[in-house]
Amino acid sequence: MSELRPPDADPGRDSLTGLGGTDAARRKLAEWAEQGAQSGEGTTVHALLLGIRRFDAINLAYGKAVGDAALAEVANRITHYAADELDGPWLVVRSGGKFLIIANEACSRERWRLFAEQLADRAARTIPIGGTRLRLSPRIALLRGLAGEGAESLLDRLGQTLAVAERQQGRRLLWADGEATRAGRTSAQLEVDLLAAIDGDEIEVVYQPQFSALDDRLTGAEALARWNHPRLGRIGAGTLFTIAERLDHVVPLSRHIARLALAGARKWPGGLRLSLNITPSDLAAARMADDLIGIVRESGFPASRLTLEVTEQALLGDMKLAQAGLDTLAAAGMRIALDDFGAGFCNFRYLKLLPLTYLKLDRSMVDGIVDDRRDLDVLRGIVAMARALGLEVIAEGIESDAQRQIVAEEGCTFYQGFVKAQPMSAAEFRRFSKVN
Repeated sequence: MSELRPPDADPGRDSLTGLGGTDAARRKLAEWAEQGAQSGEGTTVHALLLGIRRFDAINLAYGKAVGDAALAEVANRITHYAADELDGPWLVVRSGGKFLIIANEACSRERWRLFAEQLADRAARTIPIGGTRLRLSPRIALLRGLAGEGAESLLDRLGQTLAVAERQQGRRLLWADGEATRAGRTSAQLEVDLLAAIDGDEIEVVYQPQFSALDDRLTGAEALARWNHPRLGRIGAGTLFTIAERLDHVVPLSRHIARLALAGARKWPGGLRLSLNITPSDLAAARMADDLIGIVRESGFPASRLTLEVTEQALLGDMKLAQAGLDTLAAAGMRIALDDFGAGFCNFRYLKLLPLTYLKLDRSMVDGIVDDRRDLDVLRGIVAMARALGLEVIAEGIESDAQRQIVAEEGCTFYQGFVKAQPMSAAEFRRFSKVN
Protein backbone atom coordinates (compact mmCIF):
# COMPACT_ATOMS: atom_id res chain seq x y z
CA MET A 1 0.00 0.00 0.00
CA SER A 2 1.33 3.46 -0.83
CA GLU A 3 2.00 5.81 2.08
CA LEU A 4 -1.13 7.73 3.02
CA ARG A 5 -1.03 11.51 3.22
CA PRO A 6 -2.70 13.33 6.12
CA PRO A 7 -6.24 14.58 5.51
CA ASP A 8 -5.12 18.15 4.86
CA ALA A 9 -2.42 17.19 2.36
CA ASP A 10 -4.64 17.67 -0.70
CA PRO A 11 -5.79 21.31 -0.75
CA GLY A 12 -7.85 20.68 -3.90
CA ARG A 13 -10.12 18.18 -2.16
CA ASP A 14 -13.40 19.57 -0.85
CA SER A 15 -14.05 18.46 2.74
CA LEU A 16 -17.81 19.10 2.45
CA THR A 17 -18.59 16.95 -0.61
CA GLY A 18 -15.42 14.87 -1.03
CA LEU A 19 -15.08 16.15 -4.60
CA GLY A 20 -11.93 17.47 -6.18
CA GLY A 21 -11.59 21.01 -7.50
CA THR A 22 -11.04 22.48 -10.96
CA ASP A 23 -7.36 21.50 -10.86
CA ALA A 24 -8.50 17.87 -10.80
CA ALA A 25 -10.59 18.57 -13.89
CA ARG A 26 -7.61 20.16 -15.65
CA ARG A 27 -5.47 17.12 -14.89
CA LYS A 28 -8.18 14.73 -16.09
CA LEU A 29 -8.69 16.65 -19.35
CA ALA A 30 -4.95 16.62 -19.97
CA GLU A 31 -4.87 12.89 -19.27
CA TRP A 32 -7.68 12.23 -21.76
CA ALA A 33 -5.98 14.40 -24.39
CA GLU A 34 -2.72 12.46 -23.97
CA GLN A 35 -4.54 9.11 -24.20
CA GLY A 36 -6.35 10.26 -27.33
CA ALA A 37 -3.12 11.41 -28.95
CA GLN A 38 -1.40 8.12 -28.18
CA SER A 39 -4.26 6.05 -29.56
CA GLY A 40 -4.76 8.29 -32.59
CA GLU A 41 -8.50 8.38 -31.89
CA GLY A 42 -8.63 11.78 -30.19
CA THR A 43 -11.09 12.64 -27.43
CA THR A 44 -14.77 13.57 -27.39
CA VAL A 45 -15.23 15.77 -24.36
CA HIS A 46 -18.64 16.91 -23.14
CA ALA A 47 -18.92 19.23 -20.17
CA LEU A 48 -21.46 21.16 -18.14
CA LEU A 49 -21.31 23.61 -15.28
CA LEU A 50 -24.21 23.69 -12.80
CA GLY A 51 -24.83 26.64 -10.53
CA ILE A 52 -27.61 27.39 -8.03
CA ARG A 53 -29.32 30.71 -8.74
CA ARG A 54 -29.32 33.08 -5.72
CA PHE A 55 -27.72 30.50 -3.48
CA ASP A 56 -26.39 33.29 -1.29
CA ALA A 57 -29.98 34.02 -0.26
CA ILE A 58 -30.26 30.51 1.22
CA ASN A 59 -27.20 31.07 3.40
CA LEU A 60 -28.58 34.42 4.55
CA ALA A 61 -32.07 33.09 5.27
CA TYR A 62 -31.26 29.71 6.84
CA GLY A 63 -27.61 29.87 7.82
CA LYS A 64 -24.41 28.39 6.42
CA ALA A 65 -25.02 24.95 7.95
CA VAL A 66 -28.21 24.54 5.93
CA GLY A 67 -26.50 25.87 2.82
CA ASP A 68 -23.63 23.41 3.26
CA ALA A 69 -26.04 20.51 3.73
CA ALA A 70 -27.85 21.51 0.53
CA LEU A 71 -24.58 21.61 -1.43
CA ALA A 72 -23.61 18.18 -0.11
CA GLU A 73 -26.97 16.77 -1.20
CA VAL A 74 -26.68 18.33 -4.68
CA ALA A 75 -23.18 16.84 -5.02
CA ASN A 76 -24.56 13.44 -4.06
CA ARG A 77 -27.39 13.68 -6.62
CA ILE A 78 -25.05 14.79 -9.39
CA THR A 79 -22.54 12.01 -8.73
CA HIS A 80 -25.19 9.31 -8.66
CA TYR A 81 -26.88 10.58 -11.79
CA ALA A 82 -23.57 10.64 -13.69
CA ALA A 83 -22.85 7.08 -12.53
CA ASP A 84 -26.24 5.94 -13.84
CA GLU A 85 -26.06 7.74 -17.17
CA LEU A 86 -22.48 7.79 -18.41
CA ASP A 87 -20.64 4.75 -19.77
CA GLY A 88 -17.27 6.31 -20.48
CA PRO A 89 -14.83 8.01 -18.08
CA TRP A 90 -16.23 11.05 -16.24
CA LEU A 91 -15.44 13.33 -13.34
CA VAL A 92 -17.47 15.62 -11.07
CA VAL A 93 -15.71 18.49 -9.27
CA ARG A 94 -16.85 21.41 -7.14
CA SER A 95 -15.80 25.03 -7.41
CA GLY A 96 -17.48 27.10 -4.71
CA GLY A 97 -21.22 26.81 -5.21
CA LYS A 98 -20.85 25.35 -8.70
CA PHE A 99 -20.39 21.80 -9.95
CA LEU A 100 -18.55 20.76 -13.11
CA ILE A 101 -19.07 17.48 -14.97
CA ILE A 102 -16.67 16.42 -17.69
CA ALA A 103 -17.14 13.23 -19.69
CA ASN A 104 -14.95 11.55 -22.28
CA GLU A 105 -17.90 10.10 -24.13
CA ALA A 106 -19.26 10.43 -27.65
CA CYS A 107 -22.92 11.42 -27.77
CA SER A 108 -25.19 13.64 -29.80
CA ARG A 109 -25.90 17.27 -28.96
CA GLU A 110 -29.50 16.38 -28.19
CA ARG A 111 -28.40 13.57 -25.88
CA TRP A 112 -26.14 15.89 -23.86
CA ARG A 113 -28.98 18.42 -23.61
CA LEU A 114 -31.33 15.70 -22.32
CA PHE A 115 -28.67 14.66 -19.78
CA ALA A 116 -28.47 18.28 -18.57
CA GLU A 117 -32.26 18.65 -18.41
CA GLN A 118 -32.70 15.54 -16.28
CA LEU A 119 -29.81 16.60 -14.06
CA ALA A 120 -31.44 20.00 -13.52
CA ASP A 121 -34.69 18.26 -12.59
CA ARG A 122 -32.90 16.16 -9.97
CA ALA A 123 -31.05 19.12 -8.51
CA ALA A 124 -34.33 21.05 -8.26
CA ARG A 125 -36.15 18.40 -6.22
CA THR A 126 -37.06 19.42 -2.69
CA ILE A 127 -34.31 18.91 -0.11
CA PRO A 128 -35.56 18.32 3.46
CA ILE A 129 -33.03 19.62 6.00
CA GLY A 130 -34.17 19.56 9.61
CA GLY A 131 -37.47 21.42 9.67
CA THR A 132 -36.75 23.20 6.38
CA ARG A 133 -37.68 22.11 2.85
CA LEU A 134 -35.44 23.77 0.27
CA ARG A 135 -36.22 23.97 -3.41
CA LEU A 136 -33.23 25.06 -5.47
CA SER A 137 -33.13 26.77 -8.84
CA PRO A 138 -30.29 25.27 -10.91
CA ARG A 139 -28.80 26.83 -14.03
CA ILE A 140 -26.57 24.85 -16.40
CA ALA A 141 -24.07 25.84 -19.07
CA LEU A 142 -23.14 22.98 -21.38
CA LEU A 143 -20.81 22.38 -24.28
CA ARG A 144 -19.20 19.87 -26.57
CA GLY A 145 -15.43 20.30 -26.56
CA LEU A 146 -13.83 21.60 -29.75
CA ALA A 147 -11.04 19.66 -31.47
CA GLY A 148 -7.80 20.41 -29.67
CA GLU A 149 -9.48 22.67 -27.12
CA GLY A 150 -7.55 23.07 -23.88
CA ALA A 151 -8.91 23.03 -20.37
CA GLU A 152 -8.65 26.79 -19.85
CA SER A 153 -10.70 27.56 -22.94
CA LEU A 154 -13.32 25.00 -22.01
CA LEU A 155 -13.65 26.26 -18.42
CA ASP A 156 -13.72 29.88 -19.53
CA ARG A 157 -16.51 29.26 -22.05
CA LEU A 158 -18.57 27.41 -19.46
CA GLY A 159 -18.07 30.09 -16.80
CA GLN A 160 -19.06 32.95 -19.08
CA THR A 161 -22.12 31.08 -20.34
CA LEU A 162 -23.32 30.18 -16.85
CA ALA A 163 -23.06 33.84 -15.84
CA VAL A 164 -25.38 34.70 -18.73
CA ALA A 165 -27.81 31.90 -17.87
CA GLU A 166 -28.02 32.98 -14.23
CA ARG A 167 -29.10 36.48 -15.27
CA GLN A 168 -31.90 35.24 -17.50
CA GLN A 169 -35.32 34.50 -16.07
CA GLY A 170 -36.86 31.14 -16.88
CA ARG A 171 -33.91 29.64 -18.79
CA ARG A 172 -32.21 26.71 -17.11
CA LEU A 173 -29.89 25.61 -19.94
CA LEU A 174 -27.61 27.55 -22.24
CA TRP A 175 -25.05 26.24 -24.70
CA ALA A 176 -21.57 27.69 -24.36
CA ASP A 177 -21.39 28.46 -28.07
CA GLY A 178 -24.17 31.02 -27.58
CA GLU A 179 -26.94 28.99 -29.14
CA ALA A 180 -30.16 28.37 -27.31
CA THR A 181 -30.92 24.72 -26.72
CA ARG A 182 -32.34 23.18 -29.84
CA ALA A 183 -35.79 21.74 -29.85
CA GLY A 184 -35.51 18.04 -29.14
CA ARG A 185 -38.04 15.52 -27.93
CA THR A 186 -40.72 16.80 -25.58
CA SER A 187 -41.57 14.87 -22.43
CA ALA A 188 -44.75 13.60 -24.05
CA GLN A 189 -42.86 12.46 -27.15
CA LEU A 190 -40.28 10.65 -25.02
CA GLU A 191 -43.04 8.84 -23.16
CA VAL A 192 -44.54 7.65 -26.44
CA ASP A 193 -41.04 6.71 -27.65
CA LEU A 194 -40.48 4.58 -24.56
CA LEU A 195 -43.67 2.58 -25.03
CA ALA A 196 -42.51 1.76 -28.56
CA ALA A 197 -38.91 1.15 -27.47
CA ILE A 198 -39.68 -2.04 -25.57
CA ASP A 199 -41.39 -3.66 -28.54
CA GLY A 200 -38.78 -2.21 -30.91
CA ASP A 201 -35.80 -3.80 -29.15
CA GLU A 202 -34.28 -0.41 -28.32
CA ILE A 203 -33.73 -1.31 -24.65
CA GLU A 204 -30.32 -2.91 -24.16
CA VAL A 205 -28.64 -4.45 -21.15
CA VAL A 206 -24.92 -3.94 -20.63
CA TYR A 207 -22.88 -5.73 -17.99
CA GLN A 208 -20.46 -4.13 -15.52
CA PRO A 209 -17.98 -6.87 -14.55
CA GLN A 210 -17.34 -7.63 -10.88
CA PHE A 211 -14.17 -9.17 -9.48
CA SER A 212 -12.81 -10.90 -6.43
CA ALA A 213 -10.82 -8.38 -4.40
CA LEU A 214 -8.50 -11.16 -3.23
CA ASP A 215 -7.20 -12.35 -6.61
CA ASP A 216 -8.86 -10.21 -9.35
CA ARG A 217 -10.83 -13.24 -10.56
CA LEU A 218 -14.00 -12.42 -12.54
CA THR A 219 -17.01 -13.29 -10.36
CA GLY A 220 -19.96 -11.91 -12.33
CA ALA A 221 -21.53 -8.66 -13.47
CA GLU A 222 -24.19 -6.08 -12.68
CA ALA A 223 -26.84 -5.62 -15.37
CA LEU A 224 -27.38 -1.98 -16.39
CA ALA A 225 -30.16 -0.77 -18.69
CA ARG A 226 -29.56 1.52 -21.67
CA TRP A 227 -32.03 2.93 -24.20
CA ASN A 228 -30.68 3.20 -27.74
CA HIS A 229 -32.93 6.03 -28.87
CA PRO A 230 -32.97 6.41 -32.68
CA ARG A 231 -32.62 10.22 -32.48
CA LEU A 232 -30.96 10.97 -29.15
CA GLY A 233 -28.50 8.09 -29.01
CA ARG A 234 -27.80 6.06 -25.90
CA ILE A 235 -29.80 7.07 -22.79
CA GLY A 236 -28.81 5.77 -19.37
CA ALA A 237 -30.87 4.11 -16.68
CA GLY A 238 -31.56 7.26 -14.67
CA THR A 239 -33.34 9.08 -17.48
CA LEU A 240 -34.95 5.87 -18.70
CA PHE A 241 -36.61 5.16 -15.37
CA THR A 242 -37.56 8.81 -14.84
CA ILE A 243 -39.56 8.70 -18.06
CA ALA A 244 -41.04 5.32 -17.13
CA GLU A 245 -42.09 6.71 -13.74
CA ARG A 246 -44.03 9.53 -15.40
CA LEU A 247 -45.78 6.88 -17.48
CA ASP A 248 -46.41 4.65 -14.45
CA HIS A 249 -44.57 2.02 -16.49
CA VAL A 250 -41.65 1.23 -14.16
CA VAL A 251 -42.73 -2.30 -13.23
CA PRO A 252 -43.27 -3.50 -16.85
CA LEU A 253 -39.93 -1.92 -17.80
CA SER A 254 -38.17 -3.65 -14.89
CA ARG A 255 -39.62 -7.00 -15.90
CA HIS A 256 -38.48 -6.46 -19.49
CA ILE A 257 -34.96 -5.57 -18.35
CA ALA A 258 -34.84 -8.61 -16.05
CA ARG A 259 -35.77 -10.91 -18.94
CA LEU A 260 -33.11 -9.35 -21.19
CA ALA A 261 -30.43 -9.55 -18.50
CA LEU A 262 -31.20 -13.16 -17.62
CA ALA A 263 -31.28 -14.19 -21.28
CA GLY A 264 -27.87 -12.62 -21.81
CA ALA A 265 -26.46 -14.39 -18.75
CA ARG A 266 -27.99 -17.82 -19.36
CA LYS A 267 -24.91 -19.21 -21.12
CA TRP A 268 -22.32 -17.74 -18.79
CA PRO A 269 -19.71 -20.12 -17.41
CA GLY A 270 -20.77 -21.79 -14.18
CA GLY A 271 -20.16 -19.79 -11.05
CA LEU A 272 -20.48 -16.29 -12.53
CA ARG A 273 -23.15 -14.27 -10.75
CA LEU A 274 -25.65 -11.78 -12.17
CA SER A 275 -26.78 -8.70 -10.23
CA LEU A 276 -30.13 -7.01 -10.95
CA ASN A 277 -31.37 -3.72 -9.53
CA ILE A 278 -34.75 -3.60 -7.78
CA THR A 279 -36.67 -0.28 -7.94
CA PRO A 280 -39.04 1.24 -5.35
CA SER A 281 -41.94 0.51 -7.72
CA ASP A 282 -40.90 -3.15 -7.88
CA LEU A 283 -40.93 -3.46 -4.10
CA ALA A 284 -44.31 -1.74 -3.89
CA ALA A 285 -45.88 -4.24 -6.30
CA ALA A 286 -47.78 -6.92 -4.36
CA ARG A 287 -46.76 -9.77 -6.70
CA MET A 288 -43.18 -8.62 -7.20
CA ALA A 289 -41.53 -11.67 -5.64
CA ASP A 290 -43.74 -14.24 -7.37
CA ASP A 291 -43.40 -12.51 -10.73
CA LEU A 292 -39.61 -12.31 -10.51
CA ILE A 293 -39.31 -15.93 -9.40
CA GLY A 294 -41.38 -16.90 -12.45
CA ILE A 295 -39.17 -14.84 -14.77
CA VAL A 296 -36.02 -16.45 -13.35
CA ARG A 297 -37.44 -19.95 -13.77
CA GLU A 298 -38.46 -19.26 -17.38
CA SER A 299 -34.95 -17.95 -18.15
CA GLY A 300 -33.14 -21.09 -17.05
CA PHE A 301 -30.62 -19.02 -15.10
CA PRO A 302 -30.05 -20.51 -11.64
CA ALA A 303 -31.69 -18.47 -8.88
CA SER A 304 -28.72 -19.31 -6.65
CA ARG A 305 -26.45 -17.25 -8.94
CA LEU A 306 -28.67 -14.15 -8.90
CA THR A 307 -28.12 -11.13 -6.64
CA LEU A 308 -30.80 -8.47 -6.24
CA GLU A 309 -29.51 -4.98 -5.42
CA VAL A 310 -31.89 -2.75 -3.47
CA THR A 311 -31.17 0.84 -2.39
CA GLU A 312 -32.30 2.42 0.84
CA GLN A 313 -34.56 4.71 -1.20
CA ALA A 314 -36.46 1.65 -2.38
CA LEU A 315 -37.16 0.74 1.24
CA LEU A 316 -38.70 4.05 2.28
CA GLY A 317 -42.26 3.04 1.38
CA ASP A 318 -44.02 0.04 2.88
CA MET A 319 -41.20 -1.59 4.83
CA LYS A 320 -43.24 -4.65 5.79
CA LEU A 321 -44.19 -5.30 2.16
CA ALA A 322 -40.58 -4.85 1.04
CA GLN A 323 -39.28 -7.16 3.75
CA ALA A 324 -41.83 -9.86 2.91
CA GLY A 325 -40.95 -9.72 -0.79
CA LEU A 326 -37.22 -9.89 -0.16
CA ASP A 327 -37.69 -12.74 2.32
CA THR A 328 -39.57 -14.70 -0.38
CA LEU A 329 -36.84 -14.05 -2.95
CA ALA A 330 -34.10 -15.06 -0.50
CA ALA A 331 -36.00 -18.26 0.29
CA ALA A 332 -35.99 -19.00 -3.45
CA GLY A 333 -32.16 -18.94 -3.38
CA MET A 334 -31.44 -15.38 -4.51
CA ARG A 335 -29.03 -13.17 -2.60
CA ILE A 336 -29.83 -9.61 -1.53
CA ALA A 337 -27.41 -6.67 -1.55
CA LEU A 338 -28.03 -3.28 0.09
CA ASP A 339 -26.82 -0.94 -2.66
CA ASP A 340 -25.31 2.57 -2.45
CA PHE A 341 -24.45 2.03 1.22
CA GLY A 342 -23.14 5.28 2.70
CA ALA A 343 -24.67 7.53 0.04
CA GLY A 344 -27.07 9.21 2.42
CA PHE A 345 -28.72 8.63 5.77
CA CYS A 346 -28.21 4.96 6.61
CA ASN A 347 -30.94 3.30 8.65
CA PHE A 348 -29.10 0.48 10.38
CA ARG A 349 -32.45 -1.12 11.16
CA TYR A 350 -32.39 -2.49 7.61
CA LEU A 351 -29.28 -4.49 8.44
CA LYS A 352 -31.24 -6.29 11.15
CA LEU A 353 -34.55 -6.83 9.33
CA LEU A 354 -33.57 -7.71 5.77
CA PRO A 355 -32.14 -11.03 4.50
CA LEU A 356 -28.91 -9.45 3.32
CA THR A 357 -25.79 -11.16 2.01
CA TYR A 358 -23.88 -8.10 0.80
CA LEU A 359 -23.30 -4.43 1.55
CA LYS A 360 -22.45 -2.60 -1.66
CA LEU A 361 -20.51 0.55 -0.90
CA ASP A 362 -21.40 3.74 -2.68
CA ARG A 363 -18.52 5.11 -4.75
CA SER A 364 -18.29 8.10 -2.36
CA MET A 365 -17.09 5.64 0.30
CA VAL A 366 -13.97 4.78 -1.71
CA ASP A 367 -13.19 8.01 -3.58
CA GLY A 368 -10.82 9.35 -0.93
CA ILE A 369 -9.37 6.24 0.65
CA VAL A 370 -5.96 6.66 -1.00
CA ASP A 371 -5.38 10.23 0.22
CA ASP A 372 -7.54 10.76 3.28
CA ARG A 373 -7.06 8.84 6.55
CA ARG A 374 -10.60 9.65 7.67
CA ASP A 375 -12.06 8.10 4.52
CA LEU A 376 -9.91 5.03 5.09
CA ASP A 377 -11.06 4.82 8.71
CA VAL A 378 -14.71 5.01 7.59
CA LEU A 379 -14.09 2.15 5.15
CA ARG A 380 -12.46 0.08 7.92
CA GLY A 381 -15.40 0.74 10.23
CA ILE A 382 -17.97 -0.35 7.63
CA VAL A 383 -16.04 -3.52 6.78
CA ALA A 384 -15.70 -4.38 10.48
CA MET A 385 -19.42 -3.89 11.03
CA ALA A 386 -20.26 -5.99 7.98
CA ARG A 387 -17.95 -8.75 9.15
CA ALA A 388 -19.61 -8.75 12.58
CA LEU A 389 -23.01 -9.15 10.85
CA GLY A 390 -21.78 -11.93 8.56
CA LEU A 391 -22.06 -9.73 5.45
CA GLU A 392 -19.65 -9.46 2.53
CA VAL A 393 -18.69 -6.06 1.14
CA ILE A 394 -18.70 -5.03 -2.53
CA ALA A 395 -16.77 -1.86 -3.39
CA GLU A 396 -18.16 0.13 -6.32
CA GLY A 397 -16.46 2.83 -8.38
CA ILE A 398 -12.88 1.51 -8.17
CA GLU A 399 -10.91 3.58 -10.67
CA SER A 400 -7.27 3.11 -9.69
CA ASP A 401 -4.93 0.30 -8.72
CA ALA A 402 -4.29 2.06 -5.42
CA GLN A 403 -8.00 1.95 -4.55
CA ARG A 404 -8.22 -1.67 -5.64
CA GLN A 405 -5.27 -2.64 -3.46
CA ILE A 406 -6.67 -0.86 -0.40
CA VAL A 407 -10.18 -2.36 -0.59
CA ALA A 408 -8.59 -5.80 -0.91
CA GLU A 409 -6.30 -5.28 2.06
CA GLU A 410 -9.11 -3.87 4.20
CA GLY A 411 -11.33 -6.91 3.69
CA CYS A 412 -13.77 -6.07 0.90
CA THR A 413 -14.75 -9.27 -0.90
CA PHE A 414 -15.59 -7.94 -4.37
CA TYR A 415 -15.14 -4.78 -6.43
CA GLN A 416 -16.23 -3.25 -9.71
CA GLY A 417 -15.08 -0.18 -11.60
CA PHE A 418 -13.31 1.27 -14.60
CA VAL A 419 -9.87 0.21 -13.30
CA LYS A 420 -10.60 -3.28 -14.59
CA ALA A 421 -13.47 -3.02 -17.08
CA GLN A 422 -16.21 -0.73 -18.34
CA PRO A 423 -19.81 -1.85 -18.98
CA MET A 424 -20.02 -4.10 -22.04
CA SER A 425 -22.58 -5.87 -24.18
CA ALA A 426 -23.66 -9.46 -23.57
CA ALA A 427 -21.49 -10.70 -26.43
CA GLU A 428 -18.49 -8.71 -25.21
CA PHE A 429 -18.94 -10.04 -21.68
CA ARG A 430 -19.02 -13.65 -22.90
CA ARG A 431 -15.70 -13.07 -24.70
CA PHE A 432 -14.33 -11.24 -21.66
CA SER A 433 -15.29 -14.12 -19.36
CA LYS A 434 -13.27 -16.59 -21.42
CA VAL A 435 -10.00 -14.78 -20.79
CA ASN A 436 -10.56 -13.64 -17.18
